[in-house]
Amino acid sequence: MSVALFRPLLLALGACLMVLPALPVEAQRRSASAPADTATRLNALYAEYWDALMKLDPLQATLQGDARYNDQLPNTLSLAFRQQYIEFNQHWLARAEAIGDAGLQGQDLLSYQIFVRDTRAALAGRDHPAWMLPVNSYYNPATIIALLGSGAGAQPFTTVSDYQNWSKRSLGVPTLFNQMIDNMRQGIAAGVVQPRALMEKVLPQLDAVLAAGSAQDSLFWGPVRNMPADFSDADRQRLTAEYQRMIDNRLLPAYRALRGFIATEYLPATRSSDGLGALPGGAAWYAHNLLQYTTISQQPEQLHQLASEEVSRLQEVMTTTMRSQRIRGRRDRAVKALYSDRAHVLPSADALLQAYQQTQRELAPALAPVMPALELAPLQIQPLDPGRALTASAASYQPPAAADQPGTLWINTHDLAQRPRWAITQQYLHEAIPGHHLQLGQRHSGPALPRFRRHTGDTAYVEGWGLYAEALGQQLGLYDSAAEQLGYLHTNVVRTARIVADTGLHAMGWNRQQAAQYLIKQADMSAADASLEVERSMAMPGQALSARAGQWQLEKLREQASLALGERFDLAAFHAEVLRDGSLPMDILQAKIQRWIDSQSATSTAPSTTTP
Repeated sequence: MSVALFRPLLLALGACLMVLPALPVEAQRRSASAPADTATRLNALYAEYWDALMKLDPLQATLQGDARYNDQLPNTLSLAFRQQYIEFNQHWLARAEAIGDAGLQGQDLLSYQIFVRDTRAALAGRDHPAWMLPVNSYYNPATIIALLGSGAGAQPFTTVSDYQNWSKRSLGVPTLFNQMIDNMRQGIAAGVVQPRALMEKVLPQLDAVLAAGSAQDSLFWGPVRNMPADFSDADRQRLTAEYQRMIDNRLLPAYRALRGFIATEYLPATRSSDGLGALPGGAAWYAHNLLQYTTISQQPEQLHQLASEEVSRLQEVMTTTMRSQRIRGRRDRAVKALYSDRAHVLPSADALLQAYQQTQRELAPALAPVMPALELAPLQIQPLDPGRALTASAASYQPPAAADQPGTLWINTHDLAQRPRWAITQQYLHEAIPGHHLQLGQRHSGPALPRFRRHTGDTAYVEGWGLYAEALGQQLGLYDSAAEQLGYLHTNVVRTARIVADTGLHAMGWNRQQAAQYLIKQADMSAADASLEVERSMAMPGQALSARAGQWQLEKLREQASLALGERFDLAAFHAEVLRDGSLPMDILQAKIQRWIDSQSATSTAPSTTTP
């Protein structure tokens, strides 16, 4: 489930494959004791910073719906741009620190802490040569460009100006692709190259763009084919001719050059090793990735051990559950039955929607005691449109677009065999209540948060809360059937085993075969699925840890608060404090929760002033 442009991607100035909706505006809680001039100066700085960032990286502006720079595509992979980006962050960090955080409280303090943390994190990334690895099968700028230019992405094609903007933007594509090639050549010389398995899958991606051979048959012809009917004949003829020249003489040649380089020069130089730790400085690089994805400082070896032990514990719980439910046979066979038994398949799309609606009604009383006093928008449950169904997940959440609109739980009714009945409660808890709707569907008042907070988020916080909500369902006894219980436990085995495989691959010296075998044996995954999981970890080292690490941190904070407050601990109040300020890096959330614990302790121990 994607609800925001997550900060690790923004800090890397990486282009995304789709437009991601922004996190909702959270209510301001500015303390009257915070110096108004300091808060005002910082908020003015944040606004200036965001506009400068969008100008620096126009593609990110497009992804945010900011159309001011839709005609620009700077060479973000060049040495000059990388240096400019460093200087950019140094400049804004120095300005913020010169103002400082003296006296700030509430949202003002959080905004300052996040801003300083994020700019420092962006500067820390310069120590690792990610620019030498500009493409792999999971992140391919050439695929992103094809999506934008096809009319299926964030680049708009509604007006004549929109068409002219893309034509101008496409002028930067050959330069960007040539820079990719040059960076990869420098990577070859430095011994910083991708694993061969990843790059072999890049070639079919490029071939998909080149297969047409001519402008009219290419992906880039989509905007011409779908040109608005209200364009004049003169504009239609001019733009059609312009796009044919652009595609034939600029775009397709750039793709051919990139494909030729990868096939003939780069593939022979790729490495046989699989983990990031095998590269020069790879251990420190992986540690940096973990900090970016989880927003908390943890040693990969410790995470590896913790996750290994958790997998074993979950397996024991599964075995105990099978015995209590009188399910005979091996664990792997029981898991296979979860996905193959037709008894778990609902008969129709309407039945699937009705099952989610019934779950909403049935869970409300059990969830009420742990629900914080936050004003929520209504929640509607709707079937996903067929155009998105083939590539969408089983369920997903869309926050309200405005204060007077509902949040939406989208249900994918395509391929009912892949939507088992036992997964409904778990998915509802994650995506709806107390998951993402409780987290992101609040009604808001007061001025908006700074845009750098509204338009970004942290995977560990957002998806960590989703997993936390699923676990809360288990703790409240909401998984009634044996299938629901086993399904929940197995999905958590898989999520935890991914951490073992990822840390094993990048920090413990495992190769891809060892990581895949671990997933097959311990997580009961098929060989094909295990191979895909390992390749994803190879392409995005550390990403697999973000959501589970966020969940663990939230549970740790709850335990910390419960121990500190004892009988005074209120779970609903704790949830309110976690959620009320929007997405936060987990280290900043930890400090915020500690302040809350201190305030609760002080309130409960303060002497009474009531007259007897």
